[in-house]
Amino acid sequence: MLAYILRRLLLVIPTLIGIMAISFVIVQFAPGGPVEKVIAQLTGADVSATARISGGGGDLMGQRPGGAAGDATSSRYRGSQGLDPEFIKKLEKQFGFDKPPLERFLLMMSNYATFHFGESYYRNISVLQLVGEKMPVSISLGLWLTLISYAISIPLGIRKAVTDGSRFDLWTSTVIVIGYAVPGFLFGIFLIVLFAGGSFWNLFPLRGLWSEQYSHVTTWQWLSDPRAMLDYVWHLVLPLLAMVLGAFANTTMLTKNCFLDEIGKQYVTTARMKGLNERQVLYGHVFRNAMLLVISGFPGAFIGAFFTGSLLIEQIFSLDGLGLLGFEAVINRDYPVVFATLYIFSLFGLLIGLLSDLTYTWIDPRIDFETREV
Repeated sequence: MLAYILRRLLLVIPTLIGIMAISFVIVQFAPGGPVEKVIAQLTGADVSATARISGGGGDLMGQRPGGAAGDATSSRYRGSQGLDPEFIKKLEKQFGFDKPPLERFLLMMSNYATFHFGESYYRNISVLQLVGEKMPVSISLGLWLTLISYAISIPLGIRKAVTDGSRFDLWTSTVIVIGYAVPGFLFGIFLIVLFAGGSFWNLFPLRGLWSEQYSHVTTWQWLSDPRAMLDYVWHLVLPLLAMVLGAFANTTMLTKNCFLDEIGKQYVTTARMKGLNERQVLYGHVFRNAMLLVISGFPGAFIGAFFTGSLLIEQIFSLDGLGLLGFEAVINRDYPVVFATLYIFSLFGLLIGLLSDLTYTWIDPRIDFETREV
């Protein structure tokens, strides 16, 4: 097992480099960039998705609309006419575009290897500090979403397996399918209209994780103040309801199918013949084997909910988390934030993949990844 863990950890390095390299190449060919954004702000131009041009000729390379070549102000950037070429060069140097792409990539990866992610282009704050500011929202949504969805899915899936084909199984399956089909953001809008001052009741707040009087409360003060904790829960009710609606569908059906598969096996029949009641058979024999896939997927489910979050839910309920941060970074071409968050999320994802494999062996020691035998 130690050799397997070591191999998996060593594979993290080339995999992470590959992810970053592919993303870096895509960004190089993507139109628009931080230099173009600054030029557009200075000239009042509206930069479209095709504003950045590299390579071709014509007026996009500095030719004026009449066909005459541009003077000393011509550059690779459309809309830069009238700006000092030295100023353009300073902009490129400021954003690091004065170096060849390969050199920029190698420099970026060498910094990331020591977890030095630099500063945001537009917020004058380090990327790690910026990510840290968004963590409370993402932790809240990811942690509670995972715990609540598992708390609902596992008992419901077991009950559906035991009562397979019954009226209860039919109706709950219908509810699950409908809940899975309805987008979370649409359900969130419905909750706002119904419970957050829309057209009916004004029972829940519409924005943030805390009320203003608790926005500067420290973690320890928050944990020791019941009113602050209730205020936190009060703010989370609607966003979590909107997200949980479809989150537990897959886990519920997975739990049901795993139990159905185990219930039909020979060792269950043998246990019943020994005189064990259904509860003893279900939780003493079936549970451990059936929950292997479900429980081992918990780390991945938590990290997925924690890091990816829900952009639309964050937008609807004015929650400033990692999902919204990543979206804004892409739109604003804030490359330090884009690449740093990609690096962090990819690294955690790869490590969580290893943790999920180790969880298999913890649940069922018979699993041996060295021999690939169970």
